[in-house]
Amino acid sequence: MQQKPDNTSVKRGATLLLQGATLTDLSCPACSSPLFRLKDGTLWCAKDEKKVFFVKEGQEPPKQNSGPNTSYDKLEATLLAKMQDLQGKIEKTEDMTELQKITSALSELLNSLEKIKQMKKA
Repeated sequence: MQQKPDNTSVKRGATLLLQGATLTDLSCPACSSPLFRLKDGTLWCAKDEKKVFFVKEGQEPPKQNSGPNTSYDKLEATLLAKMQDLQGKIEKTEDMTELQKITSALSELLNSLEKIKQMKKA
């Protein structure tokens, strides 16, 4: 019996698509979720929030990068998902005080996202 994807992984997938990722016909070997191809060619599992590598028989698997960019990538994806949540709240709210709070939070997320991008370049 096939499991229904949880809402969080669906939102992560939608965020990846908004970032320019492509949905592939491949599935994650660990959880069977659909894989996304990021702009840099990396295969990504939205459910597990991990890079996925396919290794041909006789080939060495690539070295896992556990450096700071891996953490930044995960944090960046989380911030983008939160921004998408806030976008939904902006569309639904009619209370100007609530809208002001949401846009303030969105502004902070955008600032944090910009800082992460700068740190990744360094």
